Amino acid sequence: MRFITTEQLADLRHRYPVGCRVRLLEMDDQQAPPIGTCGTVTGVDDTGSIMVAWDNGGSLNILYGIDRCQKI
Repeated sequence: MRFITTEQLADLRHRYPVGCRVRLLEMDDQQAPPIGTCGTVTGVDDTGSIMVAWDNGGSLNILYGIDRCQKI
C-alpha cells in the first residue's frame, strides 16, 4: 500500500475537484466498471482515493497508487 503525503493529497484535491469528470483507465478490482467508463468526482478522501459516481451506476473509488483515471 502506498501512503500519501499532505502535499500530494492537497494536489489531488486541487486536480480532481468535486464535479469534475474522469474516465477510467485501469482498476484492479473484479467489480470495476469497464475501462473507458466515465464518471463524476464526488470527492477525494484522506487516503487519496478519488470517489466517483460512475455513469453506469457504480461507485467504486479510484485507489491512490493502484488505479488510474484521466480527467476529461
